[in-house]
Amino acid sequence: MKKFIYIFLSIAIVSCVQQGKKSKDKESHQVAKYSIEQFYKNLEIYGGSFSFDESKLLVTSNKTGIFNLFEIPVDGSELKQLTNSEKESLFAISYFPEDDRMLYSANKGGNEIDHIYLLKGDETAVNLTPWEEAKSNFYGWARDKKSFFFISNKRNPQFFDLYEMDIETFTPQMIYQNDEGLDVSAISKDKKNFALTRSITTNNNEMYLFNRETEELKHISEHKGDAQYNPQFFDLSNNFLFYLTNEDNEFEYLVKYNIETGDKEKVWDASWDIWYAYNSYNEKYRVIGVNENAKTVVHVVDLATGDNISLPEFEDGDIKSARISRSEKLMLLTVGGSTSPNNKFIYNFETKELKQLTNTLNPEINPEDLVAGKVVHYKSFDGLDIPAIYYQPHNASIENKVPALVWVHGGPGGQARLSYFALIQYLVNHNYAILAVNNRGSSGYGKTFYKMDDRAHGDVDLKDCIYGKNFLIETGVIEKDNIGIIGGSYGGYMTMAALTFTPDEFTVGVNIFGVTNWLRTLNSIPPYWESFREALYAEMGDPTTEDSVMLYNTSPLFFADKVTKPLIVLQGANDPRVLQAESDEMVEAVRKNGVPVEYVLFEDEGHGFVKKENEIEGYGKIREFLDKYLNGGN
Repeated sequence: MKKFIYIFLSIAIVSCVQQGKKSKDKESHQVAKYSIEQFYKNLEIYGGSFSFDESKLLVTSNKTGIFNLFEIPVDGSELKQLTNSEKESLFAISYFPEDDRMLYSANKGGNEIDHIYLLKGDETAVNLTPWEEAKSNFYGWARDKKSFFFISNKRNPQFFDLYEMDIETFTPQMIYQNDEGLDVSAISKDKKNFALTRSITTNNNEMYLFNRETEELKHISEHKGDAQYNPQFFDLSNNFLFYLTNEDNEFEYLVKYNIETGDKEKVWDASWDIWYAYNSYNEKYRVIGVNENAKTVVHVVDLATGDNISLPEFEDGDIKSARISRSEKLMLLTVGGSTSPNNKFIYNFETKELKQLTNTLNPEINPEDLVAGKVVHYKSFDGLDIPAIYYQPHNASIENKVPALVWVHGGPGGQARLSYFALIQYLVNHNYAILAVNNRGSSGYGKTFYKMDDRAHGDVDLKDCIYGKNFLIETGVIEKDNIGIIGGSYGGYMTMAALTFTPDEFTVGVNIFGVTNWLRTLNSIPPYWESFREALYAEMGDPTTEDSVMLYNTSPLFFADKVTKPLIVLQGANDPRVLQAESDEMVEAVRKNGVPVEYVLFEDEGHGFVKKENEIEGYGKIREFLDKYLNGGN
């Protein structure tokens, strides 16, 4: 996928009209101003593995200021802390299928070299994948509940092999040796067949079926033109593989493949990409998530009748995901929106009872003071329709104009979405309008739109961002000379591209660990990206060929002398994707111009900040910077 530098900075959106006049309700509502500390008192809660008796959930939360393991009783009782890490973030994987033992994942300081750990009661955690430089990731439980699957690059740093680990002896056994740069995507319940993919370009891949018994590797995705294939699951009979593809279509749809005959049948499609699909444990239900207009729409289908299950509705958010318990009696719903951090709910299929398990928004914050993102569209330089998400401060009006930021997501190939992000709400709460653009090359809008920025980064995608200024100005509530640009990772690259290649377009730039030297970045990708390297080069350019000239010319570092506008840069020292040197050198070069530059470096973070104290410090400094250089000290 093009999301090779993807960042957590996903966002929300507005409907599209002049918003200069406020309703009487908004005029009468006095919006309180909240500190960065208050916004980061919100809880983040991820995951939700059911225990074997379905009485509780294993989740990850940053309640302590750093991510640890917690459990939530499904009866709505209080969250219980299970681990007490103070230095490294721990991320829950799963309870064991038949007891209360747990698996979790952790790395060092955000370096992405993940290991899988066993936690049993109050005992000391055991590293089940102790190979120092190897990255290991959980791949699911075996149907017989006696083992689990994981991938690791311990044998060859470039490729991930597939292992099975017995949960009595905890002895791993390699069951697929990856010598050809293929990626394991799905495993049949009888462990006989694996669905594999091979990246060709970021818009095109191939899909294979590997039979462990015969060792036959069968190509099952012969096609013309660009197409993506994304295996989802094998059914219980082990006769069918279900996968997503956009073959001969703009959007990904769900296909059923007969392993014996090779017959294919389209079983679900939509006017948007299907993101994921799975069958519940005993195949009573099928869950399908659709990426519909920058938000996820979840469908739950009764497989016996083909009917859609009526799901609960929520006033302040949408269902992001649904996880059904093994008994198929309970369903964990993750619900959130642009003004509501994700919360967990339990739905009982039999009683129809819905129970809220978490309240993640800091109670000190009045939800009415927050701003819902709205989906908007505007025309770019060539007439192309660009979708975006717009946040307008409550007090903005024609009489009270506000500064604004064009926000660029991570990627390339990411998407600004209708999700809660505390930094956005914090800035909007302090009178900065934000337009989160989905420039060409963003996912979610069809494969033609997705590939429109290939080998043209820093050019057409940047122009899409610049033309976002027109939308902002046309609202009538924006100070046209006070519009900045902000983004992380690829969005950080766009920030630096704007300040170097179009130095007069934006008033300030906020670069959150953005690429500034494509030659170095593409030459220093982690070894475990090897299977994706050629596809990445096909989109971005190959630094070992004559493409190096293009990559030089699109790298902001080499044109840093053009920067004339104030800049703030945030960086994690352990970032394996955008190396610290990228930001170090950019800051040093821009400072030579006599331009105000602020640099925030965290020694204990990687590609994305996960510690609350660092988020508070770094994001707080962003607002201080904006108040000084974009809002005239107001």
